[in-house]
Amino acid sequence: LDKMATARSKKIVKEKGAAPDEFEESVAQALFDLEATNGELKADLRDLYITGAREIDVHGTARKSIIVNVPYRLLKSFQKIQQRLVRELEKKFSGKDVVIVANRRIMRPVTSGQSNERPRSRSLTAVHS
Repeated sequence: LDKMATARSKKIVKEKGAAPDEFEESVAQALFDLEATNGELKADLRDLYITGAREIDVHGTARKSIIVNVPYRLLKSFQKIQQRLVRELEKKFSGKDVVIVANRRIMRPVTSGQSNERPRSRSLTAVHS
């Protein structure tokens, strides 16, 4: 039982060591189960993890959606398997829509005068566009 908990906790890494809530644990467990049972996704899922998950109501409908947050540097890897992964997660969570979103970090503007310290992709404008 303890090994399962540590294996599942490797699938979710929160910022600053925060503890995941129950829903995030269930999404992490679903990813862990997929890695264990799905042969075609096993190799791709081995090094991937999420940073958060939440369930939202879709405006104007009775449906619910699941937003899965992933680190920006893992987004390309998630996109390679996105179709299969989303299909499997939607099955596990009984038809709820699953959306994978990258966490982007906004860095403060450079004050020292060297403009090459902050990449354009980390600026407030680039993150929100």
